[in-house]
Amino acid sequence: QVQLVESGGGLVQAGGSLRLSCVASGRIFSNDAVGWFRQTPGKEREFVAAISRSGGSTYYADSVKGRFTISRDNAKNTAYLQMNSLKPEDTAVYYCATTPSYYTITYYSRAAAYDYWGQGTQVTVSS
Repeated sequence: QVQLVESGGGLVQAGGSLRLSCVASGRIFSNDAVGWFRQTPGKEREFVAAISRSGGSTYYADSVKGRFTISRDNAKNTAYLQMNSLKPEDTAVYYCATTPSYYTITYYSRAAAYDYWGQGTQVTVSS
């Protein structure tokens, strides 16, 4: 059984930074692409960033491009989301997700591409 555990969320002032972590277990992590999504109450889950198995390809939502960086350490079974220059509109629950399926990097922006999800971690950005 695959398990994904996110951590690193919290309360930060606008302009600040946070680094989220997603630790995976139950499957060979280097065989999975990883995505980060976020969700606020009453809204659909929104794509944030995705990274390929090797980490050689990444893809970002326009709203976070240049501010967020996705990375992974396959030796530690962990993916990261470095978030800089945070804005109040970045406030959401952030989820990581994994999939062993092969797609183009842009296809990983679709929630339906993933088969396992973490429980989420809250990020709150105050103005």
